[in-house]
Amino acid sequence: MNAATITQPGHSGENIGAVRLTMGFSDGRLPHVVSVTRAAMPASDTARHGERPTLPDIDPQFPQTLDAGLSISESPTLLPTQSEGWTGTPAIQVSRDGVEVFPHLTVEETHHAAHSIDFTATDAAAGLGLAASVAIGREGLIRIDMTLANTGRTPLSVSRLTPVIPLPPQVGEIETCTGHHLRERAIQRQPFTEGLFAKDSRMGRPDFNAATLLSAGVPGFGFEHGLVFAAHVAFSGNSTVFAERTPYTHGVIGGGELPYAGEIMLEPGGTYHAPRLLVAVGDGLNEVAARFHTYLRGFHPELAERPRPVTLNTWEAMYFGQSEEKVIALAERAAKVGIERFVIDDGWFTGRRDDTKGLGDWQVDKDVWPQGLTAVADRVHQLGMEFGLWFEPEMISPDSNAAREHPDWMLAPSAERLPIEARSQQVIDLTNPQAAEYVESAIDTLVSEYHIDYIKWDHNRFLTEPLSPASGHPAVHGETEAFYAIVDRLRARHPGLEIESCSSGGGRIDAGVLERCSRVWASDCTDPVERADIQRGTSLLVPPEMIGEHISESPNHATHRATSLTMRAAMAFFGHLGIEWNIMKLDDTGLARLKRWIDLYKTRRATIPQGVLVHADTTDPAVRVDGLIAPDRSRAVYRFATVASSREYPYGLTRFPGLDESATYQVRPLGGVAPYESEMSPNCRTALGWWSDDGIVVGGATLAQWGVRLPQLAPEHAVLVELIRR
Repeated sequence: MNAATITQPGHSGENIGAVRLTMGFSDGRLPHVVSVTRAAMPASDTARHGERPTLPDIDPQFPQTLDAGLSISESPTLLPTQSEGWTGTPAIQVSRDGVEVFPHLTVEETHHAAHSIDFTATDAAAGLGLAASVAIGREGLIRIDMTLANTGRTPLSVSRLTPVIPLPPQVGEIETCTGHHLRERAIQRQPFTEGLFAKDSRMGRPDFNAATLLSAGVPGFGFEHGLVFAAHVAFSGNSTVFAERTPYTHGVIGGGELPYAGEIMLEPGGTYHAPRLLVAVGDGLNEVAARFHTYLRGFHPELAERPRPVTLNTWEAMYFGQSEEKVIALAERAAKVGIERFVIDDGWFTGRRDDTKGLGDWQVDKDVWPQGLTAVADRVHQLGMEFGLWFEPEMISPDSNAAREHPDWMLAPSAERLPIEARSQQVIDLTNPQAAEYVESAIDTLVSEYHIDYIKWDHNRFLTEPLSPASGHPAVHGETEAFYAIVDRLRARHPGLEIESCSSGGGRIDAGVLERCSRVWASDCTDPVERADIQRGTSLLVPPEMIGEHISESPNHATHRATSLTMRAAMAFFGHLGIEWNIMKLDDTGLARLKRWIDLYKTRRATIPQGVLVHADTTDPAVRVDGLIAPDRSRAVYRFATVASSREYPYGLTRFPGLDESATYQVRPLGGVAPYESEMSPNCRTALGWWSDDGIVVGGATLAQWGVRLPQLAPEHAVLVELIRR
């Protein structure tokens, strides 16, 4: 067996272990992963460009052959198939003329560099060619890219191309996310037993119950500890991410696209580029998440170049009840409290007085805005704020001028019927060039005319029965690629234009959309108690400054729960802060309190613009401890929040993970004690000795390993604690 090793480039080795991957090459088989390790020291010190490590000629991991099976035992490659003895789910499935093709790919060429391995493989009899790359980025993510070519003489249908990475023997649990609208990305866990565990998305988007990350680790792994592997498919359409164990293997983890029958048809010479599979390895989920955060930040230099502007969105302030007078008055009030981006939500375009009509008619409603949006956009810019506008470009209302003029622009299973409606809307067929050009031109015209700085791009409908009248084929893959292309062209034509991915809240959050969109709306639920776990689940993938986290009105519009301003502000403090609230209702005192929180956020934004986000493993199910730490660990802000009554009375010690344990820190309430007076439990008989504006000085090791006592809060309240290295 020959082998090649690749390593994580430019790794310091200080806080996060360097990743090292060794791949084996055997005659007659595709390459297989021998090991993925997380080294304590920089792996680049021991792995040089082009190095091929010395390994035995015989593969020491290859199993014996036993009775009652095939003559070759299972040892899965990157694309395991039946031709190599794999009895699990085939990773590549193709057919010709409705007949399954059973691939037997053999490697033709390989190219090995310090941080990547590329290879090509062919199956001449089946008419298949494969080009693949396995690379490790600077953040330590394993990136697997594959392209399948039809080298045969007849069309080829592709139904699966899902590469895998093997798992080590100590992996025994899997964790993923589930959820629904207003409860997105709730974490769930189970044993990793024999069989297939797959999180499939067939809604035309990842959806509310998306896996986000599928993590497989040692039993009991947490945020702070335990070997864990995590997989994510960088694609915004139908996809699967899975972990599978057979009686003959320790298991594999992988993923890819889930096309419908006939959706990926390759003519002779045609190619299919599978979505990128990203795999992370870490000691705990905090380390895994940090790798994804660094990866996604790399697509958005603007996140580091300028502060994330504090946003006010008009939805919960006025819903469809928009008018020029009301919007301008709200904008002027917003500027006074320090808002930096003002966004008009749904309701500004032709006929849109409710959610039953108008989608697709992307022209300003002259009945509401006789002079167009010029007066509003100009006033927002005069006030020193960016101007943003809501769109839902991939959807169309049957009750719209666009649908009446072009009924063939809607995805439909047949000419006789449409799919079940959702919110009185259907899906516009962006695989139809005329429909795509109309949508793109309408947005482009408005961005140019009103100097729009920001688009809130919504996507409120499942893609069910998504057949294109233009092609006669299912269209989720093409619809997703068309969406990417429109966004890419708009950003190229309008440098500085930022786009948020909003999909009924958190229905489209994945690395594919996040390569293009610098912000996501995590959930339509802005209740801070619910948001505690929604934002935790979202942050497994998304950097905090890319997560829209808004302070809303109390009681909350989605749950009717009443919460304090401090709780609402604290829960929005680590993300991209916004306001989702009719602040016209606030008196001077209320505005001053809100402005104080915005000012505190701006100070935090300046001192920790792109922090390392950590979550503490706690034994108290009522407590959430989260931290945002400066990369040099010179300062940090931690949030201690209670989402229910604690089983501890008073609370136990609170640890602060991620600090420099050799340093000493001043620990004090962020902004002083005054903002938290409303948070304290009414049952406290004595004051907490160190809880003062100046706080106390404590060693980093004590803070990280043991912690300090925090004040007793009433349930569903929070405090923020600032730590500064001395």
